[in-house]
Amino acid sequence: MKQTAVIGGGVMGETLLAGLIRSGRPVAQLLVGEKRPERATELIERYGVTVVGNVEAAEKADTLAVVVKPQDMAVVLAELAPALRPGQLLVSLAAGTTTAFIESHVPEGVAVVRVMPNTPALVDEGMSTLSGGTHCDADHLAEAEELMASVGKVMQVPEKQQDAVTAISGSGPAYIYFVVESMIEAGVHLGLPRSTARDLVVQTLVGSARMLAETGEHPTVLREQVTSPGGTTASALRELETHKVRAAFLEALKAARDRSVELGS
Repeated sequence: MKQTAVIGGGVMGETLLAGLIRSGRPVAQLLVGEKRPERATELIERYGVTVVGNVEAAEKADTLAVVVKPQDMAVVLAELAPALRPGQLLVSLAAGTTTAFIESHVPEGVAVVRVMPNTPALVDEGMSTLSGGTHCDADHLAEAEELMASVGKVMQVPEKQQDAVTAISGSGPAYIYFVVESMIEAGVHLGLPRSTARDLVVQTLVGSARMLAETGEHPTVLREQVTSPGGTTASALRELETHKVRAAFLEALKAARDRSVELGS
């Protein structure tokens, strides 16, 4: 029986664990590496999963999903490395951490896959991208893809694109929340109760996202369908262009990409 271990029982670790269970992965095939006793108890009570030490997880599991903060990765790898063996799959969800960095801290022959997830994985609407390291084969990539498919959509990308991906989908939910927050505030300024403004904006976002996903239309086409000549939408869009919102997004995403490169180095 192949076993999968989730190293790190924080929010994203629990998200992946819950997604795997919902997708049909038997609890008997899952291990969690979590050092905090109170957190371990929570996960045991909530999912009936076996919680063990990181080293025991590495010894028993065929696949390890390492879900820790980038700054903690070197310490965790140092702990895991003596228990790792060639042919094992290590899937890293640590932002900015390269496969080369991980491979330099684990035994030769361990297959490494780098994943950039995002927080909508919490509601099974994540967007994850994955890149294989030196020792990955098609089976390793397929296993990593199956892991992440339990919490949303998955795409394979060359590793050199992962910093750009981080700027787009990794950090992307924050930009969307920022826009939503701004629209709600505008609604309040225009005289709407805050709760009304929130409901209007959130459902408009949900509906617009569904139209993008289900129609397959280019966003320009959908935007033009809403924009009547000389109408209210045209007036609003003119103001956004005057304030260079499009250019601001470009500069913001470039800054996020550059910061991802810095963190990775």
